[in-house]
Amino acid sequence: MSKKHTLSDMLDDAALLSLEHQLHLEEFLGDHAWHVDLQAPRFEFTGERPLVCERFHLLGSAAPGPKSWMWGWANPSGFHEDLTALGAAVRDFGRENDIPELGQAEVPFGSLPGAPEEAHLALHPMTEAAKLLTGRWFSYNGDAGGGTRVSFIIEHPDLRLPAATSTRVMRILQEGVAGLRLFDPKRAVYTYARLRGLSPRFTDADRRTLALSAPGIDLEVEFDEADRVIRMEGGLSNPEHGGI
Repeated sequence: MSKKHTLSDMLDDAALLSLEHQLHLEEFLGDHAWHVDLQAPRFEFTGERPLVCERFHLLGSAAPGPKSWMWGWANPSGFHEDLTALGAAVRDFGRENDIPELGQAEVPFGSLPGAPEEAHLALHPMTEAAKLLTGRWFSYNGDAGGGTRVSFIIEHPDLRLPAATSTRVMRILQEGVAGLRLFDPKRAVYTYARLRGLSPRFTDADRRTLALSAPGIDLEVEFDEADRVIRMEGGLSNPEHGGI
């Protein structure tokens, strides 16, 4: 019998590839402001690099008053189905796979992994799960007033990751392992490598050493008995300069 999916597993699976997309988005946009019109609908960035999103999806909002997340499809404001359909697909997956956080209309902060207490942290798990399940990796969240944060998935043909290189991958691994809350670091690294096309393979019977390879990339990650990363190294055969 296959292991049941959990939201924590999904967060590990999404963590590193999501981090790479978000870092790229920040550097792509530079200094910016954002504006959304849910009736038009229109989502745009102004500033160093103006951008009108080709499509965007309202996932939901996290509010400090009730200390809960509410999916966009369940919001009593009744947003257009086109804006909330992606979140509804996540809902359907959650219900079919018995992941209650994804299937319920409203979820208390305390029921989420890590029991976050602040709105900007509480929207993170739902956004990450939506990215993993839909393959749409660029997200944006903003202040909706009163401390409420609203989360979107955004799409535009100019928003795409550059090709993987040794320096890019090493940066994501180092920053992700050091700065993200990973429930299972080995799972997170393996899934990132698989999704990024890095042909991950364990080189020892104990599955403690993971090799990542692609044209110009030859990296190795070692884990301890608790699946924590203890070593990352490899030849930087294609060094690059500048941002991610």
